Amino acid sequence: MGVRRTSGSMMRAAVGAVVVTAGLVAAAAPAAAAPLWPGGPDISLPGLPPAPELPALPALPSLPTVPQLPVEPQRGPANFATPAVNPSAGEVVGIAQPVILRFSAPIADRAVAERAIDVTTSAGDVPGRFFWFSDRQVRWRPDAFWPANTDVTVRAGDLTSTFTVGDAIVTTADDATKTITVTRNGAVVRTMPTSMGKPGHETPNGTYVIGERYRDMYMDSSTYGVPVDAPEGYRTYVEYATRMSNSGIFVHAAPWSVGSQGVENVSHGCLNVSTEDAKWFYETVQKGDPVVVQNTAGGVLSGYDGLGDWQL
Repeated sequence: MGVRRTSGSMMRAAVGAVVVTAGLVAAAAPAAAAPLWPGGPDISLPGLPPAPELPALPALPSLPTVPQLPVEPQRGPANFATPAVNPSAGEVVGIAQPVILRFSAPIADRAVAERAIDVTTSAGDVPGRFFWFSDRQVRWRPDAFWPANTDVTVRAGDLTSTFTVGDAIVTTADDATKTITVTRNGAVVRTMPTSMGKPGHETPNGTYVIGERYRDMYMDSSTYGVPVDAPEGYRTYVEYATRMSNSGIFVHAAPWSVGSQGVENVSHGCLNVSTEDAKWFYETVQKGDPVVVQNTAGGVLSGYDGLGDWQL
């Protein structure tokens, strides 16, 4: 009897030992926790779905172009008082007219004065140049004739003045044919036979500029140093006289030389034409129109004649 009891106790003891042993094993090896990111193992994350395409935005309408304001040229300070200007404000002139500025006092530094002067046109940039006739007078002209039907604005110190260039009326007097041809804006409007300066009084070649016009006048050789009673002296009444040089060359009526016009030169330098042609010319051309004389034996008109700017 005692042996069976002892054996049962041992069995229970053995089972208990097994249980305890299992419990000790469990306590010695606890479950491992997943380490925190980023020290842990790589973990594959599920891929994100592609982003949906956004609809295209409509194009913005073009903004209207804002016109640029004209930029006034920069001028330097003036070293002169308000000058007199020719042509005068509002005047209509021809395509060869120079701009003439006259100062009340001598100009000591011409470069400073030029930097205080601007010439602009409604046709855009027109290149040109200055010419000093004295320390009180400077002239500016374009490198080529003004564009026809253009407004020209002159700014000089505190002066601002605008004149207008009219039609392009160009007169050509050719001694080879002894003919005057007048064009308006490129089209021939009249041809006239002429008689120019005779030997010893040949009309100079060059581009002249129309000046004053006289319905009638006396032409007097004493005004350029030849006495009226000298062999080549004269004092003659003429009609429809249009000045083309300050030295005394005119287009004028010369009914006494009609037989020579278109044939030979018999004048003292002027361009003789019939009374009818002289009247038409007087009524058609304007201040500043060019007269181009060519193929004479008279040399070249002086640029400092006063109406000979195109030789400079």
